[in-house]
Amino acid sequence: MLKKNILSGLPLLAVILLAACGNSGEQKNDATAGHEQPAETTAAAAPVKLKDDKAQAVYQHYVHLTTALVNSDSAEAKNAGEAIATAAAELPAGTAIADGARKIANASSLAAQRAEYVTLSNEVIALVKSTGLSSGELYVDFCPMANDDKGANWLTASKDIQNPYFGDAMMTCGEIEETIK
Repeated sequence: MLKKNILSGLPLLAVILLAACGNSGEQKNDATAGHEQPAETTAAAAPVKLKDDKAQAVYQHYVHLTTALVNSDSAEAKNAGEAIATAAAELPAGTAIADGARKIANASSLAAQRAEYVTLSNEVIALVKSTGLSSGELYVDFCPMANDDKGANWLTASKDIQNPYFGDAMMTCGEIEETIK
């Protein structure tokens, strides 16, 4: 009898737990909602809000792209590139970002996407610096081995290094070069 009562309550318990864990009533500040993201990034990331809503949309899709590249997911990087291009078209000076994002969306390989990510990251970093943050902080990370050993930057809300240029091959290669507050 007790076993039957416990088992009959499991579906309700599962719904309650999923609701509590998956939706705290706050909207996520990144574009990774519904997408797998490494636990270290999610746990360490502070809420980030840019001062401009259109720039915020670009940033959210950039987070999605970065996560896709960290996970070596070329198809998801293509989706994120398309979303960035659409969002950047809404910015007064978003042409360079939109162009770079389209190159990522149209790239034929993960290596080509990562090569285009170098320029796109520089453009997004410049956008964030010019727009400013109203909450949270971001880190400009640097990998000296990316970009054919010329080095390359990327933007993240986590102090944990998760390298989008090499993914699992060299996940922690890099260092924080700058903090944007």
